[in-house]
This record gives sequence, C-alpha cells and structure tokens, in this order.
Amino acid sequence: MANAHSHAFQRALRGRAERLHRDRDDFWSWRTEMYALAGSLHPPTVRALAQQAFAEMAAAGYGAVGEFHYVHHQPDGTPYEDPNAMARAVADAALAAGLPIVLLPAAYHRNGWDGADRPPLPGQRRFCDPDVETFLARVDELREWAETVEGVEVGIAAHSVRAVPRRWLEAIAEYSESRALVRHVHAHEQRRELEQCQAEHGCSPIALLEQTGFLGSRASVIHGIHVSPVDVQSLARTGTVVVSCPTTEGNLGDGYLPAISYRDAGVPLAIGSDSQVRIDPFEEARELETGSRRECELRTGLLAVAGDLWASLCRTGYLSLGLRASAERLPLAEIDLDHPDLRGVAPEDLPPALVTCASAGVVVSNPANRG
Repeated sequence: MANAHSHAFQRALRGRAERLHRDRDDFWSWRTEMYALAGSLHPPTVRALAQQAFAEMAAAGYGAVGEFHYVHHQPDGTPYEDPNAMARAVADAALAAGLPIVLLPAAYHRNGWDGADRPPLPGQRRFCDPDVETFLARVDELREWAETVEGVEVGIAAHSVRAVPRRWLEAIAEYSESRALVRHVHAHEQRRELEQCQAEHGCSPIALLEQTGFLGSRASVIHGIHVSPVDVQSLARTGTVVVSCPTTEGNLGDGYLPAISYRDAGVPLAIGSDSQVRIDPFEEARELETGSRRECELRTGLLAVAGDLWASLCRTGYLSLGLRASAERLPLAEIDLDHPDLRGVAPEDLPPALVTCASAGVVVSNPANRG
C-alpha cells in the first residue's frame, strides 16, 4: 500500500493530543497542541521521530510514503543555513527505515484571510515563506539534491487555501505542470475552512483550486469531506485524486468522507496515515469501506464496486505520488495466512478479507523494510 499522506512528526502527538478540553475540543484546539510540538523540533529530533514512524509504516505493509512537509525553518521563521535541512532530515529517516519517500514540500504564507492576509501566528512562523518565489527556489534546491539520492523523489504542495493566497496556488500549479510533478493540498476538511474561502473568494476551496489550475490528473486533494455535488463533479471532471485519512479524520472529528458520492462520480481514492494516530493501512481501508456502507446503509459500499478495493487503493496511492512505474508493478509484502485475522479465509475471499478483517499484524515481511 502507498501511504499517500503523512506528517511523520505528528507520531509524537499520540496520547498527548488526547488531553481533551472540557468546554470544546475540535480540530482547531488540536492544532494548538500540534503547533507546540512542531515548535520543539530541529533536524535531529525530526529525523528521530520520522524514522520511528517510517519504520512502523514499513512493518505495517506500506511500500512508499508521501511526506507532506511544512516544518521548514527555525522556530522564529529564520531559514536554516541549509534551507532544506528539515526536509533532508525527514528523507534520511525514510532511507534509514528502508521506505521510499516522495517529499511534498508545502507552501505556507499566512494565518488565513480577514479582509487582508493575516500574519502567521507564532506557532506558524517556521512554516512560512515571504513570497512564492522564495518557496519555489527552495523546492528547486531540494529537487536538485534528491536527483542524486536513490529512494527520494520530490513533488510539491500548497498547505491549504487558508495558508496561501490565490496567486500562490496559480504559481504552484504552473510549476507542477511545467515540471511534471505531482501536487497536493489539504481541502474541505473543516467547515470553517469553507466559510473563510467563501468570504475571501466567493466560492468553495475546490472551486478555487479549479479556477487556479490546481486540480488535474497530477493533483491530490487531501480529505475532501465537506463537499457539494458541484465539488464532486469538479474533482471527477479534472481527474483529481482524493486522499482519505479515516483514522485521523475520525480522531479529529472532521466528519465522514462521502465515499459513495465519489464512487458514483468516478473520483479515484487513496489513503494516508496523516497524523499517525494509527499506522495500519488495513485499518484505514476498513474504515473507508465501513464508512461507505454506513453512508448508503447497505453492504454494497466501495468494495462491492471496486471488487479488489485493496488493489485499487494501492494503484491510486502510487499514482497520487507520481510513482507510476510502481503502480504498474506494485511492491509486495508477505502476509501470514495463518494469522488469527485471516486463518480459515478461502483464497478466493482473501481480497475482500484484506479490507474487512485484516490488520497490520498479518504482515510477515515487507521488501520496503529490507533497507
């Protein structure tokens, strides 16, 4: 399975982020805790955290990871002497864990919009660049370095429509197309995000992404939960992938992916571990399937149409990361057919069992983890 969306450092939020507030705890209060963690990181610590997460991914049956990376600079926002020191530390961690990585450096500029660009909060300063040209120059340097390192590739990302203005989205989309790079963005995860985009741009985030040329066959929208029928058709028409992260979305109270709407429109789906509250591709796939059955209140969810939902999620995940050769010949993990999760399952029932019964415990060995 390809892990199409990861923030490796957030592995350290396990338990810590569950110190819930009595009055109201939601995505935005969780984000404050994430900022505190991000503010404590430096290249050695982010490498150690990332290596732990990546080793768990490889052992769980993931064959590649897309690391949506936005902790770029020092805590006060000053670039490191090597502007890509944090990204290289994350890539080194993946290589040490034996996991191929696609780095997705994410553009970040502001703390949303309220009649004008709001300056970043203290916890956001190390994510931000002063202009899109500075950001793209750093991506150029990272790509040049990655070309010399086997197992590391580079795409590009915009953190969200909250974090960058329209011109940045246009520039990132053009950069991606002119260099044949994949591009990712968080969108439609929280209703407040939709309200802010409507106030600034008079449309939904997906509509804005289509207007700026960001959607397309090289694009992936992360989450895509609170969408209208028009949004769904935009994604389908442009061939954009939606990356669902069910364990994180459930943990954060984001809402349910409208999987049946995407299925009926032909929108391709992939999965990611996102905040690392769980690192288990089987659990992500099962939650995706279970959510689709709840949505239609039938057992004819994604699995009934996809046939081999596991293989479909694998292929789309690799395509989302631009690993097209891998998508044509997927790497294999060995699984234990005598594990309690799968014991007694008939060979012809194994494909559906992988997304309804199995867990990461069935993985015996994973070529990606042989370093």
